[in-house]
Amino acid sequence: VQLQASGGGLVQFGGSLRLSCTASARTFSACVMAWFRQAPGKEREFVAAISCSGGAPVHADSVKGRFTISRDNAKNTVYLQMNSLKPEDTAVYYCASRRATVIHRTRASYDGWGQGTHVTVSS
Repeated sequence: VQLQASGGGLVQFGGSLRLSCTASARTFSACVMAWFRQAPGKEREFVAAISCSGGAPVHADSVKGRFTISRDNAKNTVYLQMNSLKPEDTAVYYCASRRATVIHRTRASYDGWGQGTHVTVSS
């Protein structure tokens, strides 16, 4: 499994960023894709996930209404549009893949991980 995340950076409170994660065609077409994040000193937590077809995306309550996950199957890429960013969104963001059709929120349910991209939101 090869996942390459990008798009992180430094942004001010209230700003926006769009993260991208590109996978190999074989990985991308057969699985659920998700984003997790890990802040310093904290556990890695679920952010959002999307089914293989792109329907029925799921978002954590902490980002609902501000973040949107989407995917472009033609480009083997999953996106995380992050709006109205807050300092508490500061973390390393990881994309993950799951060789199944059912969305799960637990880290252990995902078997493929990208290298992470840093997001820092200044107050």
